[in-house]
Amino acid sequence: MSAQSYTLQAVLALVGISRSVVNAMLAARIVIPARGAGNRYLFSFQDLLLFRTAHSLRAANVPTAHVIRSLKRLEALGNGRPLTGIRVTALGGAVAVKDEHGHWHVETGQRIMDFDAPGSPAPVVTLNPAFASATTLDGHALLEIARELEHDDPDEAERAYRKAIAADPALVDAYVNLGCMLCDRSCFADAIGLYRDALANGVDSPLVHFNLAVALEDSGAIEAALAEYHACIQLAPDFADAHYNAARLHETMGDDRRAIRHYQQYRRLEGG
Repeated sequence: MSAQSYTLQAVLALVGISRSVVNAMLAARIVIPARGAGNRYLFSFQDLLLFRTAHSLRAANVPTAHVIRSLKRLEALGNGRPLTGIRVTALGGAVAVKDEHGHWHVETGQRIMDFDAPGSPAPVVTLNPAFASATTLDGHALLEIARELEHDDPDEAERAYRKAIAADPALVDAYVNLGCMLCDRSCFADAIGLYRDALANGVDSPLVHFNLAVALEDSGAIEAALAEYHACIQLAPDFADAHYNAARLHETMGDDRRAIRHYQQYRRLEGG
C-alpha cells in the first residue's frame, strides 16, 4: 500500500495554513513535494506535520521570515534527523527548540536561561528607543531593528522596514520581509505596490519578482502573476518553483504547450 499523500487543497483545509506561508516553504525547499496527476503537488504525512509546525509558529505571531530561517537552520543542523522529530516551539516571538537541558534559540544558537522567580513578571526589553534614534542608523541596522520589532510591535516594524528602504533602496531583505508581513495580513495590494517600488528602485531581483507573482496570484491577478514568474525565470533560469508555478498557471489558462515546457524544466532542475 502506498503512503498517504495530501494535495495542496487538502493541506490548506486540514492545517489552516496560509497559501503565502506554503509558498515560502516551497521556495525555501523546506518541503519538496512529489507530483500527482496533472503534476499537482502531493505532500507526505511528514510534510503535513511540518506545515502544522509552521502554522503553529505563525499562530504564535512568529513572523514568516523568522519561521523560514529557523526551519532552514534546523534542517542544516539536523544531520539527517527529520525536523518533525524535533520539539519546536514559539518563545518570545522567536523559534526555540527544547532539549533535555532546556530551550535554545534556533537562529542564534543561544541557550535561554530562566532567571525569573515563580510568579514574578518577566523583564521587558524595549526596542523602541533604538528605533527613535533610527535617523542615525544605516539601512542594515534599521533592517535588524525591524526584524526584532515584528512580533511585539508590527506597526513599528513596518515603519522601520520603510525607513530601512528609504536609507538603502537596494536592500532586498527589507522589501521581502515587509512584503511577507503585508501578505500575512492579506494586504496584497500593499505588498504588490511595495514589490513594484522595489523594481522601480532598480532592485531587479528574482526573489522580488517571485514574491510579487505570489502576491498577484493570491489577489487573483493571474495574468500579471504569470508575467512576474516569467520575469523571475528570465533572471534566474534555475529557479525551479517559478517554473512550476508558471506551468500551473499556463495549464489553468489552457496553454498546455507552455505548461508542459515549464513542467519539463522543473523536473530537470529537480532531478526528476
